[in-house]
Amino acid sequence: MHARIYKPAKTAMSSGTAKTREWVLEFTQSSAREIDPLMGWTSSGDTQTQVKLRFESKDAALAYAKEHGIDAQVVEPKSRKVNIRARGYGENFATDRRGAWTH
Repeated sequence: MHARIYKPAKTAMSSGTAKTREWVLEFTQSSAREIDPLMGWTSSGDTQTQVKLRFESKDAALAYAKEHGIDAQVVEPKSRKVNIRARGYGENFATDRRGAWTH
């Protein structure tokens, strides 16, 4: 069995990082998907691809993979620059603003 261990990125729909702190072990697809001739849906007999295991750390995920004989590939996360303004969102509506309103 092949799997990859990674730390998920934040969603594009929000600026929060809630589900990005844990490491995920996800199995890779072992067989090709097939198209159902009647409905046109794609299906696969491989149910392992539906499993996502979450771990507190990369070491815990690697230990699990080694214990269960899973060939795992680790994908290191890319670091991102912190985007925190000094006064935050409330600065947009401050009464002591020095610059002109832009909105």
